Amino acid sequence: MSETISWDQFAAVDMRVGRIVAVEDFPEARRPAWKLRIDFGPELGEKRSSAQITHYSREELEGRLVVAVVNFPPKQIGPFLSEVLVLGALDERRGVVLLQPDGEAELGSRIA
Repeated sequence: MSETISWDQFAAVDMRVGRIVAVEDFPEARRPAWKLRIDFGPELGEKRSSAQITHYSREELEGRLVVAVVNFPPKQIGPFLSEVLVLGALDERRGVVLLQPDGEAELGSRIA
């Protein structure tokens, strides 16, 4: 079990719904990964992320709703600046299994 955090600490993590609008190869990554462009709606716009989710095909990812943390500082991953962290469950067999809303959700909706 992990360390207990306060409600204020949890509330400080800004998680939003976004839609993957583009998936690009990332051959320079040390571990296999995709470069993603994710639309978070009019308030946040499009953000970029590097994601080690290569068991998903490009076709499975494009157009998919995801949940991402949007208020971490950008992280330089090789030549790519990752602006958001796409969330998923860690599965021993598949790796990261993406979290997504059940049904349609408005882009930019905050996860609470």
